[in-house]
Amino acid sequence: MGACCSCMKDPSANGTAAGSAGSAATSNNQDDSSILPIADNEREAVTSLLGYLEDKDNLDFYSGGPLKALTTLVYSDNLNLQRSAALAFAEITEKYVKPVSRDVLEPILILLQSTDPQIQVAACAALGNLAVNNDNKLLIVEMGGLEPLIHEMMGDNVEVQCNAVGCITNLATRDDNKHKIATSGALVPLTRLAKSKHIRVQRNATGALLNMTHSHENRRELVNAGAVPVLVSLLSSADPDVQYYCTTALSNIAVDEENREKLSQTEPKLVAKLVALMDSNSSRVKCQATLALRNLASDPSYQLEIVRAGGLPHLVKLIQSDSIPLILASVACIRNISIHPLNEGLIVDAGFLKPLVKLLDYRDSEEIQCHAVSTLRNLAASSEKNRKEFFESGAIEKCKELALNSPISVQSEISACFAILALADVSKLDLLNANILDALIPMTFSQNQEVSGNSAAALANLCSRINNYSKIIDYWSQPRGGIHDFLSRFLKSDYATFEHIALWTILQLLESHDVKVVELVKNDRELIAGVKRMADVTSERVQRAGINVSGDAAATGGDSNQNGDAPNGDSGSRNSEQVEDASLELYNITQQILEFLK
Repeated sequence: MGACCSCMKDPSANGTAAGSAGSAATSNNQDDSSILPIADNEREAVTSLLGYLEDKDNLDFYSGGPLKALTTLVYSDNLNLQRSAALAFAEITEKYVKPVSRDVLEPILILLQSTDPQIQVAACAALGNLAVNNDNKLLIVEMGGLEPLIHEMMGDNVEVQCNAVGCITNLATRDDNKHKIATSGALVPLTRLAKSKHIRVQRNATGALLNMTHSHENRRELVNAGAVPVLVSLLSSADPDVQYYCTTALSNIAVDEENREKLSQTEPKLVAKLVALMDSNSSRVKCQATLALRNLASDPSYQLEIVRAGGLPHLVKLIQSDSIPLILASVACIRNISIHPLNEGLIVDAGFLKPLVKLLDYRDSEEIQCHAVSTLRNLAASSEKNRKEFFESGAIEKCKELALNSPISVQSEISACFAILALADVSKLDLLNANILDALIPMTFSQNQEVSGNSAAALANLCSRINNYSKIIDYWSQPRGGIHDFLSRFLKSDYATFEHIALWTILQLLESHDVKVVELVKNDRELIAGVKRMADVTSERVQRAGINVSGDAAATGGDSNQNGDAPNGDSGSRNSEQVEDASLELYNITQQILEFLK
């Protein structure tokens, strides 16, 4: 065929396989039909074809005289002439692949219906060769090519099986064909042939199954056809091509939640096999095994199982490799695994922190940076021991360096990491002494609400419950207007979450018992005016909502936020009841602040 089975049309994570053909060898077997007399028009066709073949490099065999001669032989009752036509089509299509018409495909499809193995081998090879072309893929299926190919796959001849499956593999690389193939009855014989003892058949069959895993509907059909146990068993194959097709197919299957649930119930050896393949000699097998584990690790049970199966030593090695695809796959996997709280300490103990920090230098790969920061965020506040190692790893300095000079997606992860770190009272002075405000204050100017909101929440928490406010005083008016400007801007934002952060921060500063800090707030006319404006605005909001605010507003209790932390910077949709609660909470905070200012 036109492409070797090991050649991939698409080297992307979800993979696409190309089929390979067997030989279209001649045979000396004869039967009655092979010795039938030759009609005059057939004799002319043979003579013409021999002449055409002498000059084949200069002729188009897909039209005119050459195609007419071939077609005449196809429709002959003489088996030898049919074999000659089939072999000619196989040879020509191997060398000359281009979009062809129905007139070319029709005689080849006729040959596919032959019961002669030699004709079947050659016809499948010819059709598979033409199926390398994208236009031909669609036309072959439209003309009913799947049914005879499925019939050939179900036969006993290995060469026929190999070429038929290779053709299906190529047809399945076109999206328009995938669902038609999935629902044509092809998946069951493909699954059976994936277990073939003949490696070429096995490669083509697993490649075809892989090509059927690129949509949710087709994956469901594949699971229902019983392909999963076969794919899992073939992870132990000695052939790297088969391993690659199976790991990639399973990785795609694991994208769907319902499939992960089935895998967890029916394939107890899956994780251990994939973990072993992370040490494969084949880089692409290693990469796909890691991606499969990444997808499985979307579920908490698999997050734990991968660690129990010994996955961490492999992953810490892979994130330090020289291969960008391997680094990306492994850091995405460890990011998912780090979501589970029980894994946090084990990941730190396995030595991931410093390699993760080094990955932040991959400025050409936004994805690697995002996954690395996200993992660091998950590990940041898991325990006092981990917190100490986190600060010693250089993560804070590197995140500060990237905070203002990285894509928004990376900034978002960094701001979320800072917000998590700032929640822990024991970390606050360390963060302030690391001059994290140099990054946080400018980040509050971001047009991205997630970045500005997370940065503001971190900044607010750093102003609360600390025993040394010297850094707060130092940063009151710089950089870029400092804490004062951040509070003024958020008070004027007309966005409830940002207003809440600003008011809550002001209240924390007034409750700090630090004389200089309290004086800075009380003497800041712009801030006081903003608070009074917010008091009037929130009063109107709660009155419109029909909420009774008479009496002592501070009677609702000290901090309006019961856990003593700043409100989250992230925002979502609010229903009317939540809006009323938020308005009342803002009103209460303004009243508490005004009490301090009396």
